[in-house]
Amino acid sequence: QVQLVESGGGLVQAGGSLRLSCIASGRSFYMNAMGWFRQAPGKEREFIAAITWSGGDSYSPDFVKGRFTISRDNAKNTVYLQMNSLKPEDTAVYYCAAVRGPIARMDLRDYDYWGQGTQVTVSS
Repeated sequence: QVQLVESGGGLVQAGGSLRLSCIASGRSFYMNAMGWFRQAPGKEREFIAAITWSGGDSYSPDFVKGRFTISRDNAKNTVYLQMNSLKPEDTAVYYCAAVRGPIARMDLRDYDYWGQGTQVTVSS
């Protein structure tokens, strides 16, 4: 069982930055690929970034490439999402998720564990 707790959300002006953190419980964190998703009001949850168990490979959609970076520190059981050049359309609840396996996934249906989410609001 893996429990995930996100933090770092908040209110920021357009063009600003935030770093989200997700701390995982459980001894096998290093064996889990991790991902970040977001959900805006009235919209479906969408993929933001994923990283393999080792941190050696990461993936993200084009609309965040160059702005958002996923990373992890297995010694701290923590995965991060660095968000730069934020836009009002980035406003959403951001969720951390874990896969029972080492391979990064982009489909939310492949994820086994989810955090409660952290609100990110970007003002114009």
